[in-house]
Amino acid sequence: MSNRLVNKRIAFVVANEGIEQIELTRPWEEVEKAGGEPVLVAPEAGEAQAMNHLDKADTVPVDATFADVRPQDFVGIVLPGGVANQDLLRTNPDAVQWVKTFVGSNRPVAVICHGPWTLVEAGVVRGRTLTSWPSLQTDIRNAGGNWVDEEVVVDQGLVTSRKPDDLPAFCAKIVEEFAEGRHEQQAAKTHATAS
Repeated sequence: MSNRLVNKRIAFVVANEGIEQIELTRPWEEVEKAGGEPVLVAPEAGEAQAMNHLDKADTVPVDATFADVRPQDFVGIVLPGGVANQDLLRTNPDAVQWVKTFVGSNRPVAVICHGPWTLVEAGVVRGRTLTSWPSLQTDIRNAGGNWVDEEVVVDQGLVTSRKPDDLPAFCAKIVEEFAEGRHEQQAAKTHATAS
């Protein structure tokens, strides 16, 4: 067991239904193995419904709602995929604002499959290189992002992957980025642009 993420809280940001289960559970396990504390954050308290593609899978307990926790309470976030999960998340104003605030802090963000839909809605992909499930490439490009078809892409702490088959590479990179922490170079670039 690694201790790279000891005393680090990682928010797994989901809707209350439609989460691709393996894209939640595998990164969650990797964060735990590295000594981190994963926290499931959703719009509503109670449970969240995971899916195995189109079939219902397990329900998982929600640890906190967006009203309960602040983005600054975490060193990193994970946006698992699932078409319904991300479609519901990107239409929830509180979730979108929460994610936008977190991304603006230049701390690591890990996003897989349909996860970039919420980043697009939050307006945070312009000028960034990322990957996703192939059907999102037009949305990402229209939002000013550079979409590439690669197993895992890292752009200043933004880690993206395309699908469950990419999970081994994705999980290795997210632990590395969460351990590294805030990206000062991106923060400096963002500050310079705002000045």
